[in-house]
Amino acid sequence: MAVSLRIPDDVKRRVEKQAGAGDTTAHAFMLEAIREKLVIEETKASFHAEATRRLARMKKSGKSLPAGEVFDYLRDLAQGVKASRPKARKVP
Repeated sequence: MAVSLRIPDDVKRRVEKQAGAGDTTAHAFMLEAIREKLVIEETKASFHAEATRRLARMKKSGKSLPAGEVFDYLRDLAQGVKASRPKARKVP
């Protein structure tokens, strides 16, 4: 598929400079930038979809983890303190 992009002159110059420094073409540089952006956006979409599924599951079960307990657990782990993982339960 052929695509035409209108790229401002200042952006073209910057792309050409970076492509040259990386020993590649401006075309290859732009393709790689597009691929990287796709990975970022696909990863974000996947993260949000998983969060939505988990929230729905939490609402259905009525169980959750109090944030304070989670933060205490993570702090203990980070400090090398042996900690028990909090358990999900119905929280008012």
